Amino acid sequence: MALDEQQIAALKARACADIDARAGDLIEASHEIHAHPELNYEERFAHDLLTTAIERAGLPVTRKAYGIDTAFQTNVGTVGLNAAVLLEYDALPGIGHACGHNIIAAAGLGAGLALAAVAHDAGGRLTLMGTPAEEGGGGKVEMARAGAFKGVDAAMMIHPADRDLARMNAIAIQQAIVRYYGQAAHAAVSPHLGRNALDAAVLGYMNVAALRQHIRPTERVHGIFTKSGEKPNIVPREAEMDWYVRSDTIETLQPLKQRVAACLEAGAKAADCRVEMMWDTHAYADIVDNVPLLDAYAANSTSIGRPLTSAYLPGTGGGSTDMGNVSYLTPSIHPMLAVAPRGVSLHSPQFADYTKSKEADKAVLDGAKIMAMTVIDLWTRAELQHAVRESFGNGEVPAGVL
Repeated sequence: MALDEQQIAALKARACADIDARAGDLIEASHEIHAHPELNYEERFAHDLLTTAIERAGLPVTRKAYGIDTAFQTNVGTVGLNAAVLLEYDALPGIGHACGHNIIAAAGLGAGLALAAVAHDAGGRLTLMGTPAEEGGGGKVEMARAGAFKGVDAAMMIHPADRDLARMNAIAIQQAIVRYYGQAAHAAVSPHLGRNALDAAVLGYMNVAALRQHIRPTERVHGIFTKSGEKPNIVPREAEMDWYVRSDTIETLQPLKQRVAACLEAGAKAADCRVEMMWDTHAYADIVDNVPLLDAYAANSTSIGRPLTSAYLPGTGGGSTDMGNVSYLTPSIHPMLAVAPRGVSLHSPQFADYTKSKEADKAVLDGAKIMAMTVIDLWTRAELQHAVRESFGNGEVPAGVL
């Protein structure tokens, strides 16, 4: 829709005022989700809280969307560009909302409700999407396989951090559970009759340790032993390991996986054991930020006192998210908002405390406003729409994304 600058500014002011009017409810939602941490695909409290809030605002909502019990979706509008705002709300085992998904959910809710109120006047469509199980469960991947992002022209979400960042620099990851099978025997009386599955696992681990010297500096391989035998006087008949393999992109991840697999299989061969390697079916892709959309977000962020650059910043990479998969399917951004002092690590008990702080509450409202204003720009500025499409390229989806 062609609007002049004054009309666009008025729409943004309406959206921000709407978010301010809902501030108490949005912050309460963040605190309630924080107080009820739920793991992958178990986020029933958060699902019900968010969908109820959407219905109370007078919007239809599909619960258990795409066959996933804790996913949901709301659609607003019938014409214009379709922008998706994504919500996450799962937590981590033991340390709760140490990744701050309560903030993501509340900010997304605020942006979605405010945008629903101006969508008609802005000439756009909105998809508000609840995406469970980011912390390893691949909720967005499952939803994408069911067609959730078909017809979505752009997608965005925010994430808390220890500083304001336009780009997360997320890399690709895939998890593997590796099981070794040997032969039990009495370790003192008849060790020659045994085949030591733990030895096979240890040798595999040492092979990977040697491999680490000869991979890209940006790549990561890390694993743990989850099963190592029953008693010292029994030759271990089974051993199990849990590995994460990370690379710069979903494409460079594939050959690295093969090299890691060869190391682990060699351990089994050396110890005359059998090995099974089960790769998780939800590989996480790297994030491909849509720079024109990111520049619009950065400008809106600066306008409310959170100055950003869309340039890559050193020391801000290494993590992974299923939002990366979405970024290969539709133009996407995943900016970060400061809720904790510089140096406080995500996935730590200290960060979990900060995700219910005054700084976190401010991030809920600021994140909602910045996303809402960015979507309004996308709906109303033809030149931005063109730039976003051109930057996305031909939309080819590499192997491993879905």
